[in-house]
Formats: sequence, structure tokens, C-alpha cells
Amino acid sequence: MIFTPDTESALRTAVNLINSGANGAELLDDDAELTQFLAREGFYGSRTHEGAELESIHRLRGTLRTLWTSEADEAAELVNGILRDVHALPQLMKHDGLDWHLHGTTHAAPLADRMGAEAAMAILDVIRSQELSRLLVCAADDCDAVVLDLSRNRSKRFCDTGNCANRTHVAAYRARQRG
Repeated sequence: MIFTPDTESALRTAVNLINSGANGAELLDDDAELTQFLAREGFYGSRTHEGAELESIHRLRGTLRTLWTSEADEAAELVNGILRDVHALPQLMKHDGLDWHLHGTTHAAPLADRMGAEAAMAILDVIRSQELSRLLVCAADDCDAVVLDLSRNRSKRFCDTGNCANRTHVAAYRARQRG
């Protein structure tokens, strides 16, 4: 384990949120898709189910994408900005069968604020641990999805959104066979 379980969970949720808009796709097109996404991620709390809520999640996704590819100084500035904007008040919580973990806001805070605070606090841990190199963009030439490399040997290079690794390796094999 590189990070605490709640940090890894928040980072995975951030990856899945960012990648919900990768490669020109829109996987969070309406409230029903957002509801399904939140259920898959185990993300609970108050919801408005209004269009403005979905728009705020789309804005957060863009901010997280920028944060994912930033250098340490810019990343720290963005993290601090998110935490400031959502009036983060970290709290130790235990709920829904989960052991003690941190929440950046209360369950009553707006959805985008809660998701932003969780992601920002997780990336804060990544920055403090000097592990930003674990936040990557997929190595496939035709993919802009992000990657979280939690491997021990830092070997993960391809996303989980499709078959980028296989497709890239097959193309390289075929190129070697032709050459």
C-alpha cells in the first residue's frame, strides 16, 4: 500500500471522474448516469439532482484533469484553491461499513464540493509524498485518459478505459514483424 485506503479510493474516483470525459466520450450525460457513477464509486451524501449539479461535476472534472497533469507547485496551488473554495473542514468519519477515514466536508455539502474536497485531499497526500509521478496520462498515442500508477515498480502506463495496452503492444509487434 502506497497511500492510505481512503486516499487511494479518492484517487481512483478522481481517475474515473476524469476518464468519464476522456477521448471525446461523455459518460456523465444526465442525472441517471451521474447517479450510477456515484453508486459505483460508493459516494454518498446529499444531492439536488438538478442540471446545475451535473454542470458543477463537469467543471470539477476539468479542474481535476488540469490538476492531474500539473507540476508540484501548480498542483499545490490548485489543491489549495479547491479546498479554499469548498470551505473544507476535514473530519474523521466512520460510516457505511468503512473504518475511520477523512472527509473534507460534511455529507450535506454540495456534491461537487464533496467530490472536489476528497480529490484535493488525496492529491495533497500525493504531493506531500512526492509521488506526483504516479499521476499519468495514458501512454497510448490515441488516448487522453488518465492513469493512477499504484504498482510497486511504477510500471503502469496505460489506462483502464479500453484496451490501450493490448492495442499498443500488438501494433508494436506488427511493426517489428514488418521491419
